[in-house]
Amino acid sequence: MIQVDHIYFRYHSEDNSPINILNDVSLEIRAGERIAIMGRNGSGKTTFARCLNGLLLPSSGVVRVDGLTTSEAKNLADIRRHVGMVFQNPDNQIVSATVEREVAFGLENLGVPFEEMHEIVERMLFIFNLEKLRKQPPHQLSGGEKQRLALASVMAMHPKYLVLDEPTSLLDPKSRREVLERISTLPQDTENPVATLLITQFPEEALYANRLIVFHQGKIIMDDAPDELFSRHKELEAYGLEVPVKFQIAEFIIKYLQS
Repeated sequence: MIQVDHIYFRYHSEDNSPINILNDVSLEIRAGERIAIMGRNGSGKTTFARCLNGLLLPSSGVVRVDGLTTSEAKNLADIRRHVGMVFQNPDNQIVSATVEREVAFGLENLGVPFEEMHEIVERMLFIFNLEKLRKQPPHQLSGGEKQRLALASVMAMHPKYLVLDEPTSLLDPKSRREVLERISTLPQDTENPVATLLITQFPEEALYANRLIVFHQGKIIMDDAPDELFSRHKELEAYGLEVPVKFQIAEFIIKYLQS
């Protein structure tokens, strides 16, 4: 379980006045949960995500990953093995010369035996439909292929939690669907369920989750099932957010029938 207890994240402006990016955020992320996070730009979503594996440390409050606090440097290696991250731009995390070497990179750093590593790499290439691209340099891949490679490389290390920071925002609709399909088929078995936390600007993507969290001005203002929150479209619109098209159509039909 990831436990976030009353965290704040602030920095100081040029005149030394404090600016809060996160304001007293608390929540728990349990094994196997599918969570989507929405909020306008500047609402604190990405800052929050980077606090979950110690890329950023909160100014106050505590983040615990399976009991390990991110504030203790000795815990960070284990935490980052358990909390994988995929960023908006895959070029920011791809480091190897070929696709298969990229998938193997994290495993090599962990000292995984060769035979086991080979088996994992082959499985990830198959799952993420990268087998025919194994010898390709990553810079020659399309945006969707790069994002699938980033996912495969993170999933190769068997994280318990996967944090996806707007992974489809730079992609065309076809590539976006491909990446979401891969995310939706991540392991959900009872032995090794992967909890996913998807930060997205597309309301339709939030429907894949079983829990939707809305950030506004560094605070969590909504936390419920997506269908429940999207039915409260007026509240979401007040915070500058849209609802999926099917909810807009349903509202139009209801208004038409009532007129």
